[in-house]
Amino acid sequence: MNTENSRPSWDEYFMRIAHLVKKRSTCLRRQVGAVLVKNRHILSTGYNGAPKGLPHCAEVGCLRQQLNIPSGQRHEICRGVHAEQNAIIQAAVFGVSTRGASLYVTDFPCSICAKMIINAEIKEVIYDAEYEDPISRELLEQAGVKIRKYTLKQSH
Repeated sequence: MNTENSRPSWDEYFMRIAHLVKKRSTCLRRQVGAVLVKNRHILSTGYNGAPKGLPHCAEVGCLRQQLNIPSGQRHEICRGVHAEQNAIIQAAVFGVSTRGASLYVTDFPCSICAKMIINAEIKEVIYDAEYEDPISRELLEQAGVKIRKYTLKQSH
């Protein structure tokens, strides 16, 4: 058996973990997972949901959903903390530097998360699914953050 062909690439490994992490999400609209990585080691993970100790959206409902607010708009009335934010916050809580790290995330970051990514000095964002926020992409590009769309490379 050729183990090199059966092993996932680093990108696949970390993105699969991000997809597993998102299963912990309590968001009623979109589950997102994030993994912060440096030198092929996981620094922290995050998923979207209510702040620690507060009722989950499944318990109290989703105001954005009730008001029919389109995806990508009015983030300020969402009670949830985004996956990227939680990954950065968890690194801070445990005293782990994010400078120079890569962020694997299941969905392209919003503009609020993009600003946090820039200030956390994360050097690269690898994302799986698109999320319509042109301001986010523009901010990341202006800051010199490398952006890559994850693509699963099939082994033959």
